Amino acid sequence: MTTGLLLITHDNVGNALLETASSILGMCPMVLEIVSVSHNCAPEDVVEKARAAVRRLDQGGGVLVLTDLYGSTPSNVANRLDCDRLIKVVAGLNLPMLVRVLNYPSLSLDELAYKAFSGGRDGIFVCEPDSCDC
Repeated sequence: MTTGLLLITHDNVGNALLETASSILGMCPMVLEIVSVSHNCAPEDVVEKARAAVRRLDQGGGVLVLTDLYGSTPSNVANRLDCDRLIKVVAGLNLPMLVRVLNYPSLSLDELAYKAFSGGRDGIFVCEPDSCDC
């Protein structure tokens, strides 16, 4: 059983992140779909698109849903998906999170959700300038 991956993001955020992550990895090793949410969308329509995507992606291992901004429309849509399916939602999507998930396509849904969380968290740094004689 494989885990499906669904990105629910504002506009083209998901497409841009996936294109970049696939370029870094040389491929996209998971079955995934992207649901883009525009500023003038009807949230109910987006919920139906996302539910249809979950049905297509769920091959028995469940679906990991990554969304960009907690509390926003994409996040709210993700949290309204069917409770009768095995779904985990992780908000705060960033490139390190997506690359981490794509590096572990054979993990279970629970393990992938943790990888998403840790990848996103561990990929954030405060960068200090190197000491230099400027």
